[in-house]
Amino acid sequence: TGETSTLTDAEKIQLVRTAKQVAGSRARIISGGPSNETAHAIQLAQQSAEAGADAIMAVTPYYNKPTQAGLLTHFRMVADSTDLPMILYDIPGRAGVPIEYETILRLAKHPNILAVKDAKGDLAEASRVLNQTDLVYFSGDDPMVLPSLAIGYSGLIGVTANIAPAPYRAMVDAVNRGDLAAATEQHRLLEPLARATMTHVPGTVSTKYLLHGLGRISSPRVRLPLVGPEEWEAALIEDDVALVRDLEGVDFTDFRPDRNAAAGGALPKIAGTTR
Repeated sequence: TGETSTLTDAEKIQLVRTAKQVAGSRARIISGGPSNETAHAIQLAQQSAEAGADAIMAVTPYYNKPTQAGLLTHFRMVADSTDLPMILYDIPGRAGVPIEYETILRLAKHPNILAVKDAKGDLAEASRVLNQTDLVYFSGDDPMVLPSLAIGYSGLIGVTANIAPAPYRAMVDAVNRGDLAAATEQHRLLEPLARATMTHVPGTVSTKYLLHGLGRISSPRVRLPLVGPEEWEAALIEDDVALVRDLEGVDFTDFRPDRNAAAGGALPKIAGTTR
């Protein structure tokens, strides 16, 4: 959901290095840079490993819509290319094809493939996979985090959590200790923020717009072809934000959105290639 697809390869690898330096031993760094071309995905995975990544997240190849046999070969070759653990990113809404149930079962046998980021939202299928494999599942759909946790997902790799990490952590902790009421309360409090982030414009655009308005980042601009919210889109985001109440670590009373700063889109300062 981020700006991976608009970054040059050099920028992607530099982000891994920078994140590793900043995080130190406090967090694991997952590189989400792989591609819809297998050779390119292998190259990025290997470069990410050299830059210090702790794991690879490989998205379903997008646009070219490979068959399940093609997906099986692609993911196996990327997983074989490093010694790092790998997360499958199943997001048919953006990729055009799902990783089907039988394919996931076969990929689960690979020693480096340990987890799935699920943005498909088929909880019945996920339950079957969880029952039959040792794969760890993470929710990749912000409004579906609580239902996903309730059937056995281990956590989330989310968008809205960049704005409000503490409430999502509280939700996960509540589910883990069996306190459904507390988890449901966090879900209720997060609902308008998740709607603001995920409904009106691409999540990257809204997240940077909100983080900038909260004073957490220096610029809300995104890389072309993404552009900042138009006036009416910004108004819808701000209307949803006005409903956010009592979220730990998030105070919108000082929210200062800057529609002008977010307008349009940017090109890289240094010409490069995503290949």
